[in-house]
This record gives sequence, structure tokens and C-alpha cells, in this order.
Amino acid sequence: MRDTRESRLLLVLLVAVAFALITVDIRGGQESPVDGARQAAAAVFGPVENGVAAAVDPIGNAIGAVRDSGERNTRIAALEKENAELKAELGSDDRNRNRVRELDALLKTAGAGQYGIKGAQVIAIGSAQGFSWTVTIDVGARDGIQRDMTVLNGAGLVGRVTTVGPSTSTVLLANDPDFTVGTRMEKSDELGFATGQGDRPLLVQLLNGKAKVKAGDRLVTFGSAGNRPFVPGVPVGEIVRVDPLGGGLTRNVYVRPYVGFSKLDIVGVVVQAPRSDPRDTVLPEKPKPAPTVTVTVTAKPPADGEQAGEQPQGQAEQPIQGQAEQPIQDQAQNPAAQDQAQNPAAQDQPQAQTEGRAQDQNPDDQEDATP
Repeated sequence: MRDTRESRLLLVLLVAVAFALITVDIRGGQESPVDGARQAAAAVFGPVENGVAAAVDPIGNAIGAVRDSGERNTRIAALEKENAELKAELGSDDRNRNRVRELDALLKTAGAGQYGIKGAQVIAIGSAQGFSWTVTIDVGARDGIQRDMTVLNGAGLVGRVTTVGPSTSTVLLANDPDFTVGTRMEKSDELGFATGQGDRPLLVQLLNGKAKVKAGDRLVTFGSAGNRPFVPGVPVGEIVRVDPLGGGLTRNVYVRPYVGFSKLDIVGVVVQAPRSDPRDTVLPEKPKPAPTVTVTVTAKPPADGEQAGEQPQGQAEQPIQGQAEQPIQDQAQNPAAQDQAQNPAAQDQPQAQTEGRAQDQNPDDQEDATP
């Protein structure tokens, strides 16, 4: 249709008519003059609308289901992400509490030995194919870390720094077979050298072959010249086995380290050595032995009216089998009767002797003796 003056006039006229019909329909209510026309249009176009709806509704429902499914999947994904975040938060709380405990123990150890430390976290472990026990920590040259510095944690000696990078460092653990540290015995000051043996106890070779040591004795680091690579007084472990004396110049003992090398997390690198040797002050306190329980039994005094040796009431006297019942008092007053009761054969012996004497007498003697 061309845009002309007549077409515009027709459009305006149709709009005016439409508004007029709407106004008349609204004012007429149920008795609207256009109600018949509406019904006729419904009768004509109703079946067409139903057919179109029957054909179009499945498509619309499918489109709505797809749209709802996408929204539902999005909601499920959001809920799963929120659940994972909550679980990670709970797990991180437990880990944080464990890290706080390790950091507290590290600070106590450093304070007891007057060590200046740089805190670090283990971020990687050495390759198993390298047959070496090493870990990587998240501090390096930028943090003032240098090669051959002592590494410890709250339990004791961890190892020494072997390689330093800009932001990370490699630590050789004390249980590595290539690791050796000078040790000193607690109290006795016996010196030796500890060597790592992997997951087995450390092997310590004491310089005194006749040193008196026993299981439970503890060792600390002896220290190095210039405090590199080891500072003195760091707890190493306690003896678990002692080789017998062999007459050699040295003596071997086996030490269980204080540090658990398979579960390292928070460690400290000693960047400043103590002014003086802390000796044995960094060692943990020995557990106190359990108290011995002593039980005291007190005899109950006899009750009023009871005499010593008197049989308690309610218990019947049980006579000895084979002996006649006789009161104890009567037996004490008649010793002869007591002897007869103990030896019944003695009662028959006098009678038998009397009868034998009567038979041995001569009858003539009996007659002569008759007056």
C-alpha cells in the first residue's frame, strides 16, 4: 500500500471507528450491541484457534522445558559450587588450626634456643626417582636465605638448605643417607656423628667406644664452625637401640628422630645463630612416671562383747571326721582323754597287756595263793 494522503485518512478513520466500538462495548456491558458480532467471530475463528494451539503448544512446551532445564542445571551447578566452597572452608579451618599449632611449637623452640628464624612452608617434596629425601620451601634469596642454613620445626632438626633460588629453596632432610650432623649426648656430652637411613632410625657413631649410653638418652646438634651448616642445641632424637661393646674405638647407637619427615608443613630457617650454646634447654621435657598406687589394709578391731579366738555367731562348729565331739574346755582339763582321742590304739593296749599277764600265771601258784 502506497503512503498517500488517502491511505493516511483511511487509517485515521479506522482507528476512530475502533475506539468508538470499544467505547460502545464497554458502556453496553452484557447488553453490548457488538456482543452478537463477537459471538459470531468466536464461532468462526474458535476452531481455527484450537487447531493452531494444538499444533503450536507442544513446540512451546518443548521450548519452555528446554529453557527451564537450562535454568535448573544452572541452579544445580551453583548449589554444587556453594557446597564445595563450604566443604573447602571447613577443611581449611582444620588445616589452619593444625598450622597454628605447628607455628606455635616452632616459635617456642626458636625462643628456647634464641634462634632467629624465617618461617616457611613446605610446598613440594623431592622426586622419589632421585633416591633423596628433600623438600622445597617457599622462601629463597629474596628472603635472606643462603646455602647451608639450619632448618628446624617445633619438634627439632629438619635438615639443611642445599639449593637457593629467588623465591624457593631446597632442603636436604636429616634422614637422607647423604646427611651427616655432629651430635652431643644430653648431660654426658659424648660426641658423635648422626647419619640418615631413610625411614629407619638415624645411625649415630659415638667417638668414645666405651661410652655408657642406654635407650632413652637424648641427643642435640653439636654445632658447626661459624654456625654453618648447623647451629648448636637443636634436638635430634632419642636412642632406641645400642650395639654391644665390641672393643672398637667407636660405638654405634640408633636414634629415633623427633621430626616426622613424612608430614612436614611449617618449618623455620635459622638466619641468625644464638649468641651462646643453648646446650640442653631446647629439649622437650621428659614425661613424668606414673605414680605408684599403694593399698593399705587395716585389720578391723573386734566388736564389743567378742573375745579373741571366739567363733563368730551364725557359724556352726564342724567336728573333725573320725573323732568324737568334745568341748575344747574339757579337753584342756583332761589331758589323758585328749591323748586317748588322738591315739585310739593306746586305749586297747593296757587291756591286752592285763589279759596276757593273767594267762601267763601258773594255776598252781593261784591255788597256793588261795588261803
